[in-house]
Amino acid sequence: MNRSRTIAIYLGIAGFSCLALGEESLVGQTRQVQPPQTTVSRSTDKTSGKAADSGAPPDPNKPAVYDPSSYVIGADDQLKISVWHEPDLSLTVVVRPDGMITLPLLNDVGAAGLKPSELQFRLTEKLKPFVNEPQVTVIVETIRSRKVFLAGAGIKPGSFPLGGRMTALELIVQGGGLGPFAKTKSIYVLRVVNGQQTRIPFNYKNALSGKPSSDVYLEPGDILVVP
Repeated sequence: MNRSRTIAIYLGIAGFSCLALGEESLVGQTRQVQPPQTTVSRSTDKTSGKAADSGAPPDPNKPAVYDPSSYVIGADDQLKISVWHEPDLSLTVVVRPDGMITLPLLNDVGAAGLKPSELQFRLTEKLKPFVNEPQVTVIVETIRSRKVFLAGAGIKPGSFPLGGRMTALELIVQGGGLGPFAKTKSIYVLRVVNGQQTRIPFNYKNALSGKPSSDVYLEPGDILVVP
């Protein structure tokens, strides 16, 4: 092999090596420039998805859940007002039909339409001229402003306080039962839903026999109609 041919072979090998290194470097640079691929999970919790759909009507066979922190005081509610280190200013009052309560030093104070925390703040501000750094606590002892109504062929129709959870059957029991001419198959609950009156059927015989999901939990303002 002559010298010229040997040199040509070495140059060819060197050029091929440089070309390979250049392609590898270029590939490496390209990999650095491209952003990493991310996988977005689109799985949705079916339970939460259903809860987000607020168009579903409430289930009348389940009791309404009330948050004490969001409760709004109404007429006839019994409140316990406590002022720390001031026993003369601590007492139990009943909200009058005009929504007012009467307290020492303050006379009449509006309470209806307020949350307990809001009334607590109002009383604290009003007591500042009389008490040094007043600390007031407001507790709703008895809920009487939430009422349900029994109408029709019940023995004692009228209004009944809804202090907690109550069913249509329990309301009938509180009302003394049904009259002798009551149409047990036609009883229904009249409820206002989104500004419209809605009839919720109530199967008296099934509820009386203890069949599940046959009774109806009542909400404030419900009218149980017994034809």
